[in-house]
Amino acid sequence: VAFSDPCTLIKDKREKLLGARGERYPCGNGSGKGEYVNRFSDKQQAEYDNKKMKCSNGSNGKDEGACASFRRLHLCNKNMVKMETTKITDSSKAKNDLLLDVCMAAKYEGDSIKTHHPQHQEKYDDSASQLCTVLARSFADIGDIVRGRDLFLGHQQRKKYLEERLEKMFENIKNNNAAKLSELSSEEVREAWWALNRQHVWKAITCDAGQNDKYFRNTCNGGEQTKGYCRCNDDKPDDDKPNTDPPTYFDYVPQYLRWFEEWAED
Repeated sequence: VAFSDPCTLIKDKREKLLGARGERYPCGNGSGKGEYVNRFSDKQQAEYDNKKMKCSNGSNGKDEGACASFRRLHLCNKNMVKMETTKITDSSKAKNDLLLDVCMAAKYEGDSIKTHHPQHQEKYDDSASQLCTVLARSFADIGDIVRGRDLFLGHQQRKKYLEERLEKMFENIKNNNAAKLSELSSEEVREAWWALNRQHVWKAITCDAGQNDKYFRNTCNGGEQTKGYCRCNDDKPDDDKPNTDPPTYFDYVPQYLRWFEEWAED
């Protein structure tokens, strides 16, 4: 499977990826019933309590730890919980299937963010977060999930099941690449996989970005700004260029610091 253009790949394989009943819909509830979620909603004040806000408590057990933002309360990665692992014995298939599922989650996450972000900007007109920045935050959260260090405390059963699927998938990859990976720990294998494939995940999460969407920092090619579509090198979804690095390094910033910054803006 070629991943130079994940947007086209996911579009072409949409029906197969979603499942016969839509049970693998990334933004849904996993039962085949799509769910509409306002990604930035603060409608219910109860969302602020620790139980629902999904805070990672501090060392003394109190609420001084990292609390997930409104955006993070819902993430379009439900398809990853449905990943098949028991029948995968081939290394290349394991790597491709994992990347396809992660890119699928990113693509739908990006679409969901783009849909709800304008209303958020209208309500919080002083918010510094432009679309590319919000996409970068979700991109980084997906990276934390892949690498097994996500702090989000919600949906514990689903989170546990997803982590089991990821552990099995990376175990398959490691076992079938013993000559190259035998001396690496599972954590190192996951970190290396993300470093190798983050460019594809960024392309997927920006599939629906527009020509006026630019990243706020000049990080392309050592100091250039993105010229549109939240991508470097004049890359865009319908003219995909290989070997184009993401303009963001949020995925290498600790998650709790990203969440603190997000709360400060909102």
